[in-house]
Amino acid sequence: MSKTNHLIYPTTNFKAIEQINIARGEGCYVWDDKGNKYLEGMAGLWCTALGYGNQELIDTAAEQMKTLTFSHMFGGKTHPVAIELADTLAEMIPMQDAILSFGSSGSDANDTHIKLLRYYHEAIGKPERRKIIARERSYHGVTVAASSLTGLPVTQKHFDLPVDALGILRTDHPHYYRGRQGNETEAEFVERIVGNLEKMILSEGPETIAAFIAEPITGASGVIVPPPGYYEKVQALLNKHDIMFWADEVITGFGRTGSDFGCTTMGIESPDLMTFAKQLSSAYIPISASAIRREMYDAMVEQSAAAGVFGHGYTYSGHPVACAVALKVLQIYERDQIFAKAAVTGHYLQQRLAEFADHPLVGEVRGSGLIGAIELVANKETGEAFVGGAVGGYLQKAVQDEGVLLRIVAGSSLAFCPPLIITEPQIDEIIEATGRALDKTLEHCKQERLLV
Repeated sequence: MSKTNHLIYPTTNFKAIEQINIARGEGCYVWDDKGNKYLEGMAGLWCTALGYGNQELIDTAAEQMKTLTFSHMFGGKTHPVAIELADTLAEMIPMQDAILSFGSSGSDANDTHIKLLRYYHEAIGKPERRKIIARERSYHGVTVAASSLTGLPVTQKHFDLPVDALGILRTDHPHYYRGRQGNETEAEFVERIVGNLEKMILSEGPETIAAFIAEPITGASGVIVPPPGYYEKVQALLNKHDIMFWADEVITGFGRTGSDFGCTTMGIESPDLMTFAKQLSSAYIPISASAIRREMYDAMVEQSAAAGVFGHGYTYSGHPVACAVALKVLQIYERDQIFAKAAVTGHYLQQRLAEFADHPLVGEVRGSGLIGAIELVANKETGEAFVGGAVGGYLQKAVQDEGVLLRIVAGSSLAFCPPLIITEPQIDEIIEATGRALDKTLEHCKQERLLV
């Protein structure tokens, strides 16, 4: 494959571009330009919930293009499909009487929330409430503001991000396997990191903090599932200090975690802000949504009138074709009981993943519903991690050679996130291919003396 000089590839080593050229897709499978078939075990990038080539979605996009190809929503203009999508979403998300803003990516949706938080707190006379607490090993996007929220080194290095200027604070990640100290129990671990959070809040001044942002279950940081009681204690602490809980459901929303939303799965009660993208349209067309409580919106009305306009929004906010496709996706989710079916196959996936727990290379297996990860270790007894990402990269390529596309995240964790429409035999296909690839990787590690 030729190396192009005309395209900057996202989240890619510029010395390792164009490794595989995906030419077409159907259902849970894709084919490269050489005709090789792969089971898409990552739903693209955690997003193609309904798989590839869904004719209903194709027809919906085509029909909407015939009716209204584009209309912006600036200056009082609107259109029916955006209103219907907002009403439908407001009814289904775990937030009372939500008001929504549409964008095109999870990154821009999180940017929108940063601006909404500032606009709101200024409107209620508390402009000093501008700081946002994010966690280590979090992922919230890659725009300048969203990547400042993100807690992964690769998104921070070399970009000179305005983290301090934006008032971004960083607290502990809730990964017990990597974050525990000594013989801490899960309960003791939770008590300690929530205690650290409270110390930060008190040190910074609760009156200066607007919100705490979290993915209910993380994605790019390795599919971290916080221990029981973590969110209960975090929310109690935030409520005590009048700090908003902001749930980033870009990956965990819409049936991914074994229930309708990640907040439901993890027992997070009525968040103040929520972010959606990816499975909102099954990735058939870019669209995102930022949801806030109505009382926040109501507080901003007079301020926007005094300013003349609310000075935020995108050319493609509420794009009619994107809204129409997203609305059809939500209708399919409900009509075909996709979430309930995904809960069943998700339970099966977790059972099959658990079989890797005894593998010599696997330190931890974790996940919920149709999202999971296995973490590779150089020493199974001590949990010592591999240095760098070379071993993880070897495993990812080995799985690909077996006909399955998965993704290494957080250095040496192999992530699983198949389409919600996947079947149990297809899950078996993923697991069997992963098993063969793990054994091949183990032999490689032995030969290269990478185990310690």
